[in-house]
Amino acid sequence: MPHANSYQTQNKIDALAAMHPPGNTYKFALYTSASTMTAATTTYSATNEVSGTGYTAGGVTLTGYAAGSSGTTAWITWSNVSIPTSTITARGAAIYDTTKSNRIVALIDFGSDITSTNGTWSYTFPTADASNAIVRLA
Repeated sequence: MPHANSYQTQNKIDALAAMHPPGNTYKFALYTSASTMTAATTTYSATNEVSGTGYTAGGVTLTGYAAGSSGTTAWITWSNVSIPTSTITARGAAIYDTTKSNRIVALIDFGSDITSTNGTWSYTFPTADASNAIVRLA
């Protein structure tokens, strides 16, 4: 019986969990439209980070870490982000791992500014699946 060339899905889940373990502390730092971070950016930076009422420099600690797979793609995700009683405008975010010397896990461009004025600023993570999860290994 011929075998298809493949890297097993469970190995992908294990690889993501090894690179980004569930017990680490992950932060969600917000940035203005002036941010110039790219795929070459390796660690958290305060340059062009959002400032405003309700937001603490360095970002929000992420909770709800989850890992899984959809088809043959492995993914990790977290619970949605909410910053109550805030006045901020953010164009993007960096997810970074404080346990691993502030190493960037992912950069997110919101596509447009997300603003709160003395209200709740929020970000909803996309569906954790093969096509939409922020962090995925196909």
